[in-house]
Amino acid sequence: MSKYLVTGAAGFIASRTVELLLQQGHEVVAIDNLNDYYDVRLKTYRLDRMARLAGSGDGLAARLDLSSSAPSVYTGPDSFENGRLEFRRLDIEDQSALSELFGQNSFDGVLNLAARAGVRRSLEIPGEYVKTNVLGTLNLLNCMRDSGVPKLVLASTSSLYAGQPLPFVESLPVNNPLSPYSATKKASELLAHSYHHLYQIDVSVVRYFTVFGPAGRPDMAPFRFIKWISEGTPIRLFGDGSQSRDFTYIDDIARGTMAALRPLGYEIINLGGGNNPVTILQVISWLEDMLGRKAVIDYHPHHPADLKDTWADIRRATSLLGWEPEVQVKEGFANTVRWYRDPEEGGSVKWVV
Repeated sequence: MSKYLVTGAAGFIASRTVELLLQQGHEVVAIDNLNDYYDVRLKTYRLDRMARLAGSGDGLAARLDLSSSAPSVYTGPDSFENGRLEFRRLDIEDQSALSELFGQNSFDGVLNLAARAGVRRSLEIPGEYVKTNVLGTLNLLNCMRDSGVPKLVLASTSSLYAGQPLPFVESLPVNNPLSPYSATKKASELLAHSYHHLYQIDVSVVRYFTVFGPAGRPDMAPFRFIKWISEGTPIRLFGDGSQSRDFTYIDDIARGTMAALRPLGYEIINLGGGNNPVTILQVISWLEDMLGRKAVIDYHPHHPADLKDTWADIRRATSLLGWEPEVQVKEGFANTVRWYRDPEEGGSVKWVV
């Protein structure tokens, strides 16, 4: 049994990673600042699910209001412990609070999954992205150096590969980011490399490719498309729909993230579907069949910050981590639709989009 710090724990990828770590018997200290980038009620739902899995009792349900009339603010406790899970509301931008946390714990590793996400939003508030994605990563690295924590798993992004030939290989130069978001993720990778060189911190950078699944981010296309088609609301589609993505199911991403905890030195590793980029129009067609409704599409010009296509070369993940995706894209969307329609699960939060 090991003890890990997971940042951004109420987020989509981090919350599922915490659940799998708990299922494997590890202790987890989970932190999140619970900002309002998107509806906090979805983050609350994930925290509640995490707490239920961690130990006995009813999670946080008695202390949270997930009704559609609730304000989009977090109403639960700022800290709690349940079984092998400890949660604290804490911001990685706060060096003092982080230092105190590291002083109170002996971590075997840190999974920095906290980030300001979203390409287009980063154009509006680039300074916030720098503070969280760059300064926050630096704060964690300083705490790890001072406390002797040996391992960092750092979440990064496929959007760094803009302008590169397909499929994307980790050795490609990624020096032309198209958005402040991508630029800050590149900066965090470089900071981690310098701390690996100077202080021998073992670093696995995992570059994620279009992660989707139950309880996904409501600002991303899969969640929005399911909701809009269900309601008969027009889909706002940027581009003609021929653009493709290497969709990767959330459980596969969480497994790969955990696998990256092994000692590797300093490695950058793609976590993606690997051989099956799917067009946006194909996804819409699948969802129409699954939901039994035709989509109404409102076309908009292609956004200059968006990549046309993504496709991960995952040979490094296979060789270093023994990882490859197990859930096919269409199966993953079927799972997501079932979750969305379940009144006890997605049905309780589907109005957040």
